Formats: sequence, structure tokens, C-alpha cells
Amino acid sequence: MRRWLATCVLGLTPFLLGQSWAQSSKYPDQPIKIIVPFAPGGGVDQAGRMLARQMQARLNLPVVVENRAGANGTVGGKAVQVATADGYTLLFSAATHLLSNLVMAKPPYDPVADFAPVARVGEAPLLLVISPQLKEQKLSEVVESARAAPDKWTAAVPAMGAPSHLATLMLAQKSKIKITLAPYKGTAPALIDVAGGHTQILMDSIVSLLPMAKTGKVRPVVTTSAKRSALAPDIPTAVESGVPGLVYATWYGVWAPPGTPADRVQWLNQTINEAIAELVKSGQLAQLGVDGIAESVEQFQKFIAADVTQSAELLRSAGFKPE
Repeated sequence: MRRWLATCVLGLTPFLLGQSWAQSSKYPDQPIKIIVPFAPGGGVDQAGRMLARQMQARLNLPVVVENRAGANGTVGGKAVQVATADGYTLLFSAATHLLSNLVMAKPPYDPVADFAPVARVGEAPLLLVISPQLKEQKLSEVVESARAAPDKWTAAVPAMGAPSHLATLMLAQKSKIKITLAPYKGTAPALIDVAGGHTQILMDSIVSLLPMAKTGKVRPVVTTSAKRSALAPDIPTAVESGVPGLVYATWYGVWAPPGTPADRVQWLNQTINEAIAELVKSGQLAQLGVDGIAESVEQFQKFIAADVTQSAELLRSAGFKPE
């Protein structure tokens, strides 16, 4: 139902908003730069580049993606925070962005107060994979083994505070298991270690993990969606596999530097919503396993507040300490 509603809203966005925020003769009149705070090739980068291409086609202006990875996504975040607040430099990131001050002892900024929310563009379920060298096939078997020998189970975490981190904590909480977390610098090295049997579990965006799962280099176990993903209809959900309540999605959003003029933020919000509507209609977002979302700036702000509260409680209940 949620996907249907989002798609309907997206389809109506250009019609409802039409020319109410017509392109200004002065803005934009130069290239827009979108900074992705992670390495090329991951789920965030793929979604960000897809949005940039669609925006460029609509605006007939260059929309350039620049990858600035490092420090749990805060290197790229900092570059946007200190950029000129003119609407020409944007941050495309995921839920990870909001949690830097919860997972880092000395965060370089306040991810909520020091940025101007522009738009939330989509969400996607996670996929849980395990090493193919393990005998376990089902989630129930993984849970049973982890309960019996917790010291033998380590979960790779591509970035602390990332959806993969929160979803892994939720898995441990819902299934009542204890599991060691191993931080990595991105999905790629984490995935390599799981494939090699050095780490046992990894949860991350379905688009990032599915290619290796399809080739058998890692073993897919469950998705964290409410219903089976169209990208992998043969993979069961965590709920139907015996872990009620394990429904979790990564999500993507766009932020501008603090102080960006409100009219430009609103114009960007509409432009991005219209671009997402077209990506939904063409099926391109679905190819990434992403459900498009159209929200106003105010709705995005309310979502941020609720998400931070939920994530903080999950980290607290897990006894997580910032480093």
C-alpha cells in the first residue's frame, strides 16, 4: 500500500505542482554539484547518479556527482556543510548521515542542525547474506547457531550508523542473539570478507549485495522488506522466516548547506520530486530495488526527527558507545 501511494503521489507531482515553481532566470544558471560521501559503485552512489542524470535532462544543465568518501561519510558531509549556501552544492546520502553524532565521539558537525533538508527520494529494503562456506541455509538456522556459539558469528558493518548497522542491531534484538560487529570502510571490503568466510554475516542494500548473491559468492538468506522484493522474489522476508518485527529499510535524501535560501530549497524539492516521479514511471528506480518517495521539505524534516529518535533508542538499547 505504501509503495502504491508513493507511486501515485509521484505520478501526480508534476501535474499538481506544474509551473508553481518555474525555473528562475537567475537560478539555476550554472552546474549543480551533488556530493556523494561514499565510494563509487555502492547503493548510495548508484541512486545519486541516477537522480543526477534525470535532473540534468530536465534542467538542461550539468549536474555533476562527486564522490568524497571517508570518516563514516562525514568527509563528504563536511564539504557540503561549509560550501556556499547558494543551492549549487548538494549532499546525496542515506540514513547514515543523520547518525554521525550518535556513532562518533567527536563528530565534525551536527547532521540535523548544520544542514538544510531538501528532499527524501526513496527507500529500499536490505538483504542479509552469509558466507557460502557456512552450512546454515535459513534464518532460523543462523539464529539457532548464533545462540549456541555467539563467539563464532561476526557481522560486517560497512559504516557505523549506516542502515546495515542499525538493521544488524535490530536482528540481534528481535532474535535475541549476541553477535560481534566488525566495522569496515564500505560495502565492498565487507562483502569480500563475507565471501571469503572471514566474516559471517552482512546486511546491506539489496542492490549492493544481490549481484554476488546471484553468482553464489555469498548466500542470500532474507530481505528486511514487509513483502518479498520484486528484484529477488525467491528470497523470503525476515518476518516470514520467523523474526517478527524485523522490517527495516535504507533511505536516501538530499541536503543543502545551512542558510540556503528557502525559495531555492523549495525549488530543488519540486525539481527532485519531479525527477523521481519520472524515474519511477520509467522503472529505473525499481531496477535498484528502490521505492520512490515524494515529500515536501516539511515532511522530510518531520521524518528526520522521528528517524533520529528511533535510531538513538536502538543504539542505546544495544549498549552502543561512540568511538
